[in-house]
Amino acid sequence: MSRRAWGRSVTGRPRLVLFAALVFLLLSAVFGANATGLLKSQGYDDPRSESSRAAHVAAERLGASPNLVVVAKTRSGSVDGPAAREAGKSLARRLAAEPHVSAVTSYWTGDAAELRSRDGRAAMLVAHVDGEGEQLGARVKELSGELTAPNAAGTALTVHVGGPALIDAQLQDLSESDLKRAEAVVLPGTLVLLVLVFGSVVAAALPLLIGILAIAGTLLVLSVLGSVTDVSVFALNLTTALGLGLGIDYGLLIVSRFREELARGLAPREAAMQTVRTAGHTIVFSAATVSAALATLLVFPPYFLRSFAYAGIAVVAIAAVSALTVLPALLTLLGKRVNAWAVPWRRRVHAGSDSRFWAKLARIVVRRPLLAALPVIGLLLVLAAPFARAGFATPDDRALPVSASSRQTGDLVRDSFDMKGSSAVTVVLTGKASPAAQQDYARRLSALPQVAQVVGPEGSFRHGGKAAVSAAASPAGRAGTGPARLSVVPLVDPHSRAAQQLVHDIRTTPAPAGTEALVGGQSAVLVDAKHTVADRIPLALSLITLTTFVLLLGFTRSLLLPLKAIALNALGLAAVLGAMVWIFQMGHLHHLLHFTPGPLSTTMPVLLFCIVFGLSVDYEVFVLARIKEAYEAGEDNPGSIVTGLARTGGIVTTAGALLAFTLLSFGTSQVSLLQFFGIGAGLGVLLDATLVRGVLVPALMRLAGGLNWWAPWPLRRRAPRPAARPPGPPPPDAVREDPPTCPPDPAALRTPSPRAADRQGAHTLPAAPAAVLTGHHDKEDLS
Repeated sequence: MSRRAWGRSVTGRPRLVLFAALVFLLLSAVFGANATGLLKSQGYDDPRSESSRAAHVAAERLGASPNLVVVAKTRSGSVDGPAAREAGKSLARRLAAEPHVSAVTSYWTGDAAELRSRDGRAAMLVAHVDGEGEQLGARVKELSGELTAPNAAGTALTVHVGGPALIDAQLQDLSESDLKRAEAVVLPGTLVLLVLVFGSVVAAALPLLIGILAIAGTLLVLSVLGSVTDVSVFALNLTTALGLGLGIDYGLLIVSRFREELARGLAPREAAMQTVRTAGHTIVFSAATVSAALATLLVFPPYFLRSFAYAGIAVVAIAAVSALTVLPALLTLLGKRVNAWAVPWRRRVHAGSDSRFWAKLARIVVRRPLLAALPVIGLLLVLAAPFARAGFATPDDRALPVSASSRQTGDLVRDSFDMKGSSAVTVVLTGKASPAAQQDYARRLSALPQVAQVVGPEGSFRHGGKAAVSAAASPAGRAGTGPARLSVVPLVDPHSRAAQQLVHDIRTTPAPAGTEALVGGQSAVLVDAKHTVADRIPLALSLITLTTFVLLLGFTRSLLLPLKAIALNALGLAAVLGAMVWIFQMGHLHHLLHFTPGPLSTTMPVLLFCIVFGLSVDYEVFVLARIKEAYEAGEDNPGSIVTGLARTGGIVTTAGALLAFTLLSFGTSQVSLLQFFGIGAGLGVLLDATLVRGVLVPALMRLAGGLNWWAPWPLRRRAPRPAARPPGPPPPDAVREDPPTCPPDPAALRTPSPRAADRQGAHTLPAAPAAVLTGHHDKEDLS
């Protein structure tokens, strides 16, 4: 269906369109309300990696790995004292008696040395709690409350509970509470800001309505997807941020263009139809480019990243469709009442979208493009520099605030036990191996650098020799009976380079004959995650570059403009990623934001890249649409740049500021992953909507001149500039090409015929200015 036909359709029966939208909103609210309960945390690893295979085989054949860690500290004396030992055994028996709890191992039931702290004042118990999702979360939270209750372990011990299951439950709880708090601030705050922008309550409410429709519809989509596949709970945060952001973007564009058409004297329906024909074209291409950028996340196996693709594509599509159906129908019915309920201090509502500030800035930039562009490029390069020192890790309890109980337990394990982290490197031997072969393999592993000890079915091994029989050994892995599990306890933090090297050393150590050694655990997951991301990045970059180039090529019919957009987006993203390293890895703002500095998550830079890249192209389409429209209407290159920026600068900056307000609100989150996402995406939007679109885009387009609109002949349109600008004195503030110093030829003042204009075309290289031919130049140059 053409844009004209679509406009006639949605404005012909506006009440029917609004009724359908209301039904959709109600259905989304009813059936999408349970989306939260179907979503999961984690999802940072590749399900096809060796570490994932190790976990699957161990759970299937040897019993599930521990996901609950209990640390018991003595109030006085040693854990080997009679009172502490009796209390510890009682705690282990109580934990083993709990329903849905299995594989309980403690220091007091077998004297496993790795479960005793260095100072002898704390000991560890590990266990597995059955269940998944909300069910598992509810069980571990209830269990934690029971174990940490006063006198639950008697008077001799103080109990702390942590482990992966409780970490996941607390991450999910905090992310949901942060989302609710952000929505409580963002929704009213956004409405106030929109009222200030539009000067009218009615006009301000329309973009917010599109955002609400997009969020509600995406919750329905996530609810359906969550029932058939794994979806991350953090996708909800993207849904809120992107739903409001794109609703505001598209709503601003539609409402502003409608008011502009009304000011030209069109009737409400004709104004709405014209808005769909012009701004609707921009929205379609914008939605396509943003969706293509987000779809790139689907090439990465971790469902954490794929979940953001699901949510992002859904929210973009629903926001675009709502903006092109619901808004034109509403505007047709409202007409000039779109300006109703004007705020007292802004009774005079401006109908057009031209901005004097952005027009003035554009004139300055196109007069001195190099002088304007070079400082901005230098600033972005300085911001990008720290990314060269980026380190990466998988999220653990340190993503939580220090007040979280599982975080406190994790800190206690890291500080007090030889086991640097809450889990060892796990080696699962498939097939059958003799006891002697298993012992020889365990001895060789224990002799590797950075290994404290190796615990297996045949005992405990240190420094290449057998130390003692360990109660921490896996009861399901006895020699000669099938698969076996060995725990390699490291001397280093599981996120360190030494731990990653240890994983490599274990994988290169020959396994016993007839077996395969699958290496898992936290350090192995990190190694595999880094490999997975690095392996897929070339494909992702190729896809996002190719799809963006093709879509912008079809939109602009220019070969240079898509390349320029991709280059500027890459520069802006490098600046954002460098700033994130400076903040979150180097820890320069950790006292203000209350997070723990450390390496970046393996998945977050990829997520940030795709989201910010898509939003940058979104704003690029907004700006280029009006520049192209002015150029095809007959304005020269500098004039079209000024006109396009004057008509979109306010919209892009306002939309960027409102979206950044939504994203930056996640900077107050208690989860460092959400802080990283919110601050990174918010900073990216601000840089793009101001420095990149306001300075670099007009400067580079001014330098390119007629090359902006050149394309190979198969892509050229016939007569792309149907109307030449009539002769006469330019307005006082217009930017002119270098004028000739000799009197113009009177024939040059005649309006060109349509055929001549057709022959000239916008895609042919322009003739040299008269100033160049005569040897005279204006005092102004391109410096």
